[in-house]
Amino acid sequence: MSTTSSTDTSLSHTDLHGDCSRCHALCCTVFGFSRSADFAADKPAGSPCAHLGSTFSCTIHDALRPRGYRGCTVFDCFGAGQAVSARIPAEHLTAAFPRMKQLHEMLWYLAEVQHRAFAPETVAAARTLCSSITRATRSDASELLTLDLGLLHEQVRALLIDVSVELRASYLASAAPDPQLGPGADLAGRSLRGRRLCGADLRGACLIGTDLRDCDLTAVDLLGADLRDARLDGADLSSALYLTGPQVAAARGDRDTTLPPWVPAPSWGRQP
Repeated sequence: MSTTSSTDTSLSHTDLHGDCSRCHALCCTVFGFSRSADFAADKPAGSPCAHLGSTFSCTIHDALRPRGYRGCTVFDCFGAGQAVSARIPAEHLTAAFPRMKQLHEMLWYLAEVQHRAFAPETVAAARTLCSSITRATRSDASELLTLDLGLLHEQVRALLIDVSVELRASYLASAAPDPQLGPGADLAGRSLRGRRLCGADLRGACLIGTDLRDCDLTAVDLLGADLRDARLDGADLSSALYLTGPQVAAARGDRDTTLPPWVPAPSWGRQP
């Protein structure tokens, strides 16, 4: 997190990216995973990964995908790892890290709300929530571990939905609703190539392997949407709503895929 005062509600997405060089490799220890297409082996929660080195570095970092650890390449703690590593005593790290990650992810979405909401009262509400959550991220271990995350989640979720409705309304005003699009829609493997999807609500949608090449996704709500192996070649996501780095990293795109400026470019979008 940035070193702003506790009353400062300004927020930048650049403060909410994981920095492994400042973290005790918490994601390699705290979380567990099962052998699958994303992980080559089982690992129980709370145990260090077999590939974790003595200096908190991954010994196969440059070959994670070929070695079967694609899941590691699409993970982002939203800066929670370095925040916890710097401030929380070692005996509380395992319990504190997942909670801090949730707080940082909420801050990620609220940063976008402050940037994009029209109504002054909505921006003010986002700033108030940001201030409360930022103070929580700076609390001591006992406060962090007893914090009511459920209440914060509900407050943030309600605000995100309100802003989504507001921003999508102008795109949907003259368009007939598409029955195949909607929150939680199962569009796995479907072809939507070249479609203008502006203003669609795909919150929580299953877009695994969906062909979204050359689509216009302006003001499309992608909160929690599963984009694993979705085809994004030439797609315009520059004004998509609630997009995260892990979602994009799990998809497939090219140099013609456009992203919001605050979403980090995945390896498929980098120049050779």
